[in-house]
Amino acid sequence: MRHTEFWSRMEDALGPGYYRSWAGSHVLAELDGRTAQEALDAGVPPKQVWAAVWRALDLPASEK
Repeated sequence: MRHTEFWSRMEDALGPGYYRSWAGSHVLAELDGRTAQEALDAGVPPKQVWAAVWRALDLPASEK
């Protein structure tokens, strides 16, 4: 997964007005206590970050 696909999925899941804010403020234990943005900035692969976000938001399997 590329970063562009990650951000597209985030926007689809949370909406255009909220997804960037959520990614920068919601701390995920699964990402070692980092936000999605911090994890990406630290070099965590977007696919791994998306998996954590997907579980945190309890999204349907079709969005995995």
